[in-house]
Amino acid sequence: MRTAFTELVGVEHPVVQTGMGWVAGPRLVSGAANAGALGILASATMTLDQLRSAVREVKSRTPDGTPFGVNLRADAGDAAERARLIIDEGVRVASFALAPSKELIARLKDAGVVVIPSIGARRHAEKVAAWGADAVIVQGGEGGGHTGDVATTVLLPQVVDAVDIPVIAAGGFRDGRGLVAALAHGAAGIAMGTRFLLTSDSTVPDAVKAEYLRATVKDVTVTTAVDGLPHRMLRTELVDSLERAGRTRALVRAVRHAAGFRRLSGLSWPQMVRDGLAMKHGKDLSWSQVLLAANTPMLLKASMVEGRTDLGVMASGQVAGVIDDLPSCAELVSRVMAEAQQTLEALEALHSLRTLPPPG
Repeated sequence: MRTAFTELVGVEHPVVQTGMGWVAGPRLVSGAANAGALGILASATMTLDQLRSAVREVKSRTPDGTPFGVNLRADAGDAAERARLIIDEGVRVASFALAPSKELIARLKDAGVVVIPSIGARRHAEKVAAWGADAVIVQGGEGGGHTGDVATTVLLPQVVDAVDIPVIAAGGFRDGRGLVAALAHGAAGIAMGTRFLLTSDSTVPDAVKAEYLRATVKDVTVTTAVDGLPHRMLRTELVDSLERAGRTRALVRAVRHAAGFRRLSGLSWPQMVRDGLAMKHGKDLSWSQVLLAANTPMLLKASMVEGRTDLGVMASGQVAGVIDDLPSCAELVSRVMAEAQQTLEALEALHSLRTLPPPG
């Protein structure tokens, strides 16, 4: 299936595996890439050396020239260094969870890198498109992690009508029917996080995957208790306890987690303070929210790496409540595309019935 997105990036199928922290490592990304989708490495939880190693591992697991991407934090103090790394390593796509600056977009594009920011509002899409972004990923409120409150079916057509670059739909997608629905809205493809997390290629511990598979739609909630911002995840006893905790206990926990993240990331305290200032700039964030942001990577690591669902949180799209298996990336992408073809054929058959002459 050829779309404006597949032509732009050079992948076989209009499907993106999103850059999920602690989840989207070399094994999952190479699995998605080898299946003909766009796999995206999550770099925010990696040091520069770890990122370089991860990029090279993906290359070693895929045929020469296979497109894949790296997700960068646009507000990170070392964003320019990370951009230089992916340019030097010949990475095809740079994706961003926050809007990158006009200058960073230009630098990447001049080096031949395709720039695809993720956005949650029409005005953000218009801004990055005006700055030269090649495409955008539009996540509706059904999506996992930090999320908004506008459904994909409402947000997606707004963005498609507002920009003239390829739009990839995210939030609530898991199968070929969803792909066809997104195409009908004018999208050029779909991006999936939770669905790729729940594959056999994902390195998330089996016990954690089992928690996702047991979840119903009602077990997926949005809370501000982790870092002060709306965050969609599975509801667990830990999430309940975080919501019951007072602000003082939450801030003490955040300081402890900030120290842990500093050791893992290799950042100095001054660098972390600068990153905090960057997060706060232009946003209506309190200092307590900036400090609480340290909770997110550490609580996710506890579950996604260490398998401690009692000590960590599990970011999740609403779609987790209707997923019940663990295919490989190859099986998943093949199934999505087959379902999409079947859906298109069914729609064509319906159209043919409508155009038949009346009986008699």
